[in-house]
Amino acid sequence: MFVEMLFLPSVYAPCPVCKGGRYNAKTLEVTVRDRSIAEVLAMTVDEAFEFFADDAAVRRALEVLRQVGVGYLRLGQPATELSGGEAQRIKLAAELQRGTRGDALYVLDEPTTGLHPSDVEKLVVQLDSLVEAGNTVIVVEHDTRVIAASDWVIDIGPGAGDEGGRIVAAGAPEVIARTKASRTAPYLARFLTESIGPQPREGRLSRPSARECGNPAS
Repeated sequence: MFVEMLFLPSVYAPCPVCKGGRYNAKTLEVTVRDRSIAEVLAMTVDEAFEFFADDAAVRRALEVLRQVGVGYLRLGQPATELSGGEAQRIKLAAELQRGTRGDALYVLDEPTTGLHPSDVEKLVVQLDSLVEAGNTVIVVEHDTRVIAASDWVIDIGPGAGDEGGRIVAAGAPEVIARTKASRTAPYLARFLTESIGPQPREGRLSRPSARECGNPAS
């Protein structure tokens, strides 16, 4: 564990007894493949996934965390060090592991915050899995990838703060991309053209629920 220095709250000193291991000596004597619990908690999710190669149950839990894009986090990382997006993705991973009945409502506030662009696609896949299971997922988001993957978009604007607060457009991503009054439109239109071509997708609105996203320009 670490002892907080009250005269300088942002500075920590290792405990002289456990030397930062956070557990007493007897606990640290117990090891798994020569690693103590402190050493395991110091691993990232990706490192632990490789370390527990022979433990299917542990790997399943870790794989879900990797799928929502938090493979870089340490297993023992304090919750106070997580960004809002990371905390939401961990909660999402817990829901995905538990399994849902298909009648839940999920509301996420910018879950891509701090997420590498390559991992945004992984997150979208997981959101899709919730929707395909019959759940409703509502996302407040500025990331164009997430907006483009949505079934239904509500574009709030036209600007940010006091300049916004009105519904500028609502509909499928292709509809928003053609809305002249939307500041989202040019970004979304370019993304749709580059990623899937100019032809509209079919069947996206037939799903039982939708994700609703915000304005990336705000």
